[in-house]
Amino acid sequence: MIYEHEIPTGSKLYFGQSAKLKREIEAVASKLFYNASFEEIVSPFFSYHQHQSIDEKELLRFSDEENHIVSLRADSTMDVVRLLTKRVGRSTNNNKWFYIQPVFRYPSHEVHQIGAELIGEGNLSLSIQMSLAIFEQFKLVPLLHVSNINIPKMLSKMLNIDLKVFEKGELQKLLALNIPWLTKLTYLQSVEEIDEILELVPSELKVELLRMQTLAKTINYTNIVFSPLYYVKMRYYNALFFRFIEENFTLGVGGSYDCDGVESSGFGLYTDDLIEILIKRVG
Repeated sequence: MIYEHEIPTGSKLYFGQSAKLKREIEAVASKLFYNASFEEIVSPFFSYHQHQSIDEKELLRFSDEENHIVSLRADSTMDVVRLLTKRVGRSTNNNKWFYIQPVFRYPSHEVHQIGAELIGEGNLSLSIQMSLAIFEQFKLVPLLHVSNINIPKMLSKMLNIDLKVFEKGELQKLLALNIPWLTKLTYLQSVEEIDEILELVPSELKVELLRMQTLAKTINYTNIVFSPLYYVKMRYYNALFFRFIEENFTLGVGGSYDCDGVESSGFGLYTDDLIEILIKRVG
């Protein structure tokens, strides 16, 4: 029996303090984006192309009047990028865009996000700086976790190791290989340690580590840790990747990706987790 006051598991209800915080977070973010010369885009709730970036098992799908499959928006990035490069881009030269909108996953999971895409800008420093500017307004100093998805991929081929070892964080299997430079790479956490290991690793890995080091030098932030062997399977982020973590919450993620042959970047902050953290603080 479903009572009148019940809502589906995974859906969101905001009232009182949570509703007020949601509006405040979104207002603060909007102002910061506009001040940084971003423009706003609100993409459709419905999409023909979500299957290109999201596992079809996670999509809420139905048919339109011509029997084409339509999905509820389950991810904003690729739809926003597609609209900007294929449609909106004809009437604007701006390459910095932000959005504040929910996404929906099967069976009834609703996630509210604040995101941005920088078309043609592969340097992640601006994405990180914008995220930090929003956090700063709410006196949050989350852990910044920086990784490079290319490094586990290269090691997987180089050492004939299944990528699932990296995905599951089974570092003991890497340490068991007893390769000195790999052991140092496994334990690496600071930008100073990158300098120490550069002369030890194979040349192809050196390029990717230098990308992490270059990014680090553009970030004025102390609560940061590097994890070159961290791997998460993504449909679009393909190299440098970052996460913001506070307690047990992932407050946001971002990374670089290829947009029709153009190196681009972007990030998303999770509004609901931000609200949870702020409510716990005052509670």
